[in-house]
Amino acid sequence: MNKEKEKKIELFEKYTIPRAITKLCTPTVLSMLATVVYNMVDTFFVGQTKDPFQVAAIGLTAPVFLLLMSVGNIFGLGGGSYIARMLGKRDYDEALRTSSFSFYTCIAFSAFAGIILIAFLDPILGLIGTSKDTYQYARSYLFFIALGAPAICLSLALSSIIRSEGASKHSMIGIIIGTVTNIILDPIMILYMGMGVTGAAIATVIGNMLSVLYYIYYLIKKTSFLTIAYAYYSTKKEILRNVFLIGTPVSLNNILIGISFIVLNNYASLYGDDVIAGAGISGRVFSIVVMLFIGISQGLQPFVAYNFASKNYKRMNAAIKFALFVGIMIALIMTFLGRIFSTQLISLFMKDNPEVIQYGVLFLNASATVSILIAIQFIIGGTFQAMGKPKPAFFIMVSRQGLVFFPTLIIGNHFFGINGIVWAQPIADLVATFFSITLYTIVYTRMKKQA
Repeated sequence: MNKEKEKKIELFEKYTIPRAITKLCTPTVLSMLATVVYNMVDTFFVGQTKDPFQVAAIGLTAPVFLLLMSVGNIFGLGGGSYIARMLGKRDYDEALRTSSFSFYTCIAFSAFAGIILIAFLDPILGLIGTSKDTYQYARSYLFFIALGAPAICLSLALSSIIRSEGASKHSMIGIIIGTVTNIILDPIMILYMGMGVTGAAIATVIGNMLSVLYYIYYLIKKTSFLTIAYAYYSTKKEILRNVFLIGTPVSLNNILIGISFIVLNNYASLYGDDVIAGAGISGRVFSIVVMLFIGISQGLQPFVAYNFASKNYKRMNAAIKFALFVGIMIALIMTFLGRIFSTQLISLFMKDNPEVIQYGVLFLNASATVSILIAIQFIIGGTFQAMGKPKPAFFIMVSRQGLVFFPTLIIGNHFFGINGIVWAQPIADLVATFFSITLYTIVYTRMKKQA
């Protein structure tokens, strides 16, 4: 084994827990923050057009974008989890086959998804709740996003696959390349060229294309345990089972989130486009908090997967506890900042529309209240994914986005109007967090008995 490989293995086996988790999670958290900037930049510059209908269109299309990203998550998180476990078992050939399979199959699936999206664009626009004022903007945005589907999905997948061998730094660099590109192109295309939401979509696709090019460079020149060489492509049963076993529930979670957005937007549309715009802006702002915890969760996953496969449960659990402590501390800070500066944060995106600001603040304050709960459930859910246990991970996801959220939204809207809509997701988070803690306690107790 060469020195580079030994160095990566040492991180999983010998580093102190704080040092290992900090090394893995810091680039991942920064990557997620870059992703937030990526998403917020579109909303910010579209907001500078002072057209609430274009801002609302960005919010309305978010669920479809999430559905598209679910394809990337199948192969990124599903493939990445299996690769990390294979490294823990020192089955390096299987890791090579899995990375090649994930790369080429992701391209095929995402191209198909883009074709389907274009073919059924008009029915989809009706489904997500566009009005006569937002229809054309949303259509233009989604059309170009669909054209760039392979780049968007592959960028997401490769960032997770590269992270599976402990190369969080290079995963971060790829995301930052895309983000910087988007920041440069957005004002040029949206404002200077007057393209509005169309410019935002094109800038997003170009940014993702450049990220993919960097990841391909890494996988050809710098990787230790991965490859995109077609000679290693394999559809053997174990690869298919493990990639889809973990990736499909994660993908279904994205689909559920997308459906939740669609349902929320349809209920919000009962109160007008200003409510949709406010909810959309709030979602973009609060995504900072969500992405922080996704970053911690995804940075933790290779470490958990490796030590789970090596049956070093004590080291694995210590890492999870440390990640939860860090996550809760960050959540406390984010709750304070979100509640205190909610008006200023929403106003950054829509200064001249007090109604949009009012509704955005309402949604943001409710979301900020449950930051700690989101930290706990994301870290525990990610742990189950890393361990190759899709059932508890999926149950947590379904509880948050389906089993609890939908009835809470319907009942809340009926009895409390817009306040019922605002608090539906925080209530669902409370229940999902309870399930998360209970399930992990049960699973870890069983593991200790079997050790």
